[in-house]
Amino acid sequence: MDMANSGTHHQSDSKRKKVELSQDAVVSIDRISNLSDSLICHILSFLPTKEAVVTSILSNRWKTLWTLVPKINLENNRFQKIPLSLTHIVYRVLALHRAPLLRNFSLTSYSPCDPFHLDTWIHTVIGRKVQQLRLHFSHSKKLVKLPRTVFTCKTIVILELIDDIVLDPPSNFQFPSLKILCLCEIAYKSEDSFSNLLSGCPVLEDLRVKLREDLDGATNFKIIVPTLKLLGIEFIPGYPRPHDYKFEIYSPVLENFRFCGDLGNLVFIEKLTKVVDAEVGIYAGHWVLENGLHYGARIFKLVRELNCSKFLSICPGQKECLCFDSIYPSMYQNLVRLEFGVNLSNWHVLKALLLVAPNLKVLVLDKNDYDEEDNRLCCIGRLDGSGCLSLLTAFSFNGYEELEHEAEFVKYVLNEARLLNAMTIKIYDKNFKESLLQRLSMIPRQSTKCVITVE
Repeated sequence: MDMANSGTHHQSDSKRKKVELSQDAVVSIDRISNLSDSLICHILSFLPTKEAVVTSILSNRWKTLWTLVPKINLENNRFQKIPLSLTHIVYRVLALHRAPLLRNFSLTSYSPCDPFHLDTWIHTVIGRKVQQLRLHFSHSKKLVKLPRTVFTCKTIVILELIDDIVLDPPSNFQFPSLKILCLCEIAYKSEDSFSNLLSGCPVLEDLRVKLREDLDGATNFKIIVPTLKLLGIEFIPGYPRPHDYKFEIYSPVLENFRFCGDLGNLVFIEKLTKVVDAEVGIYAGHWVLENGLHYGARIFKLVRELNCSKFLSICPGQKECLCFDSIYPSMYQNLVRLEFGVNLSNWHVLKALLLVAPNLKVLVLDKNDYDEEDNRLCCIGRLDGSGCLSLLTAFSFNGYEELEHEAEFVKYVLNEARLLNAMTIKIYDKNFKESLLQRLSMIPRQSTKCVITVE
């Protein structure tokens, strides 16, 4: 019996050791190396080229895999005490790179770039049929002129130009494949440089423009792009504010519009009947104090232009801009979701929008910081538009403090919104969460289904 038990224990110990060895073997398997070269290259494409190159030390198989990645992303380190020569790195990477198709080439430099070298690199990547080109030059001693070679590329689909670049396109060129164009704080050789570039983009669908704070090189911009579906414009000026600027826009099939910053003179040549989603964030400087009437009219004019929107987000700006003009007679028949940045001076704008948006279903209020000295500016007025929230199903108020006019508006929503399903109130002080919820629950409401949540 003892010998039998001893044998049994010995066999179980052996089996246990085999199981443990088997588990250790599973853990030590190199699963990544079992992947195909194409899948590994796809994974490496999510890394900067510098980090992809480091993987070449893993094994002989990995030694050249990075050269097959259809993406090159290079950047010199502005914080490195003894920086390597970016020129040497770019030439070396391009010489070793073996992918027949270069999907993406991105170059970021925080030091001056020699025009001859840049032209040579661009010529090389165009030969590889580059589809996405991103050039970013910043903190240079002088502006970098975009090489004319760029304008010979027929395969480029996405073009991004950022910071210290001067745009001076030739009179006759064409980007037959370009669909997405981003121009971020670049300079323009002349007033016509911007429009000349767009004239060579026959299939452009997405345009993002961020103007330089000093409006270097141009103040008048023409966007005549019949194929454009998304347009984003941003301008955060320096101080003192430079001269005014103007956009003339002809994009009859535009579906998405974004504006952020200090509003210039935006002229839409044709009504935006196709626009679905629009965002407007006004951040004006102190100079507006002297031009309040003129500036306020611009804001209301832009808001009226967007009255075909289905989804609308507006942060209308400071008190100096909004005590003038009117949304009337525009109607917002398509509007189903409105996100509005409220402050003490623009409640009347919100009121005006609610009165002309009969099909609104979702209303979100984001409260900007209030200036306590300007309580007198709160001019919400009497909300007597019975039925204007008849289809509203969801209401959110972010930054609620239960000030008198805020509480009155919440009461108004509960009294008018017969189909309201959810009201979400987000507060800063969590200490009065329960008491606020109790007070809100006592307010009479039209909808018996409405669930009130305080967060």
